Amino acid sequence: MPGLMQDKVVVVTGAGGGIGRAIALAMAEAGARVVINDVGASLAGEGASATPAEQTRALIEQRGGGAAINTDSVASWASAQKIVQTAMDTFGRLDAVVNNAGILRDVIFHKMTPEDWSSVIDVHLNGSFYVSRAAAETFRAQQSGAFVHMTSTSGLVGNLGQANYSAAKLGIAALSKSIALDMARYNVRSNCIAPFAWSRMTSSIPAATAEQAARLARLQAMTPDKNAPMAVFLCSEAAKDFSGNIFACRHNEIFLMSQSRPVRSVHRGEGWTADLIAEHAAPALKPSLYPLDRSQDAFAWDPV
Repeated sequence: MPGLMQDKVVVVTGAGGGIGRAIALAMAEAGARVVINDVGASLAGEGASATPAEQTRALIEQRGGGAAINTDSVASWASAQKIVQTAMDTFGRLDAVVNNAGILRDVIFHKMTPEDWSSVIDVHLNGSFYVSRAAAETFRAQQSGAFVHMTSTSGLVGNLGQANYSAAKLGIAALSKSIALDMARYNVRSNCIAPFAWSRMTSSIPAATAEQAARLARLQAMTPDKNAPMAVFLCSEAAKDFSGNIFACRHNEIFLMSQSRPVRSVHRGEGWTADLIAEHAAPALKPSLYPLDRSQDAFAWDPV
């Protein structure tokens, strides 16, 4: 039986390892030919090597699939064009893009340097724009295409020590919605996934008791491949009615995430002063204020 991505071509950025590799493998398993983009850098964005991408290609080819490698950075306009051109030169078409490439420079806000900020924004947010924009002309001309962008609950909800990453990831959610709106007329779809995976978590969780060990095992079960089926689905024609939405994948759970909408309102016909806001609006709005919570507060139960 043909897979959901049979005879399609997909670019997966950051596909040399982790979630990106899992998605690339799943795309190939579903019948797609894959452009494996990866600069071979560390999680902090340091160094460069073709080896991770070559390993992903070897795994795809061992399973009978087809893949090409591109080692250009997503973080520049010119190199993003080369990533898309690799698909056209090698396979003659492009049907979907998964913007997965990313780096981390976690540091508490008051110690964050401009370079910490710009390097993360460049790869995550600018990179998602550059690669998407590079593919947009092809998608528009053929009147079809799908984008999947990786956002994060660090941006959708919040997290400590990740102002750069959180800002980029929330920006990606807005970028995806804008692409979905602007390109709907060309039958082009755009969605986000907020992935959960052990590879993105600290390994310092204690396991001194049986209960802690059991919890650790549940967390370690959140392997990168758990996020891949949703990426394949969203890139396929089976998801033709899905666009402009955000999904979170955590082990065997799939969440449709909310988007900002009005929660509560107050009105005075004569208008407001600061004193009236303090006297009237603030007490009315206060019960509906959001707490200063983090991702782990919103997902307060262990993955199932």
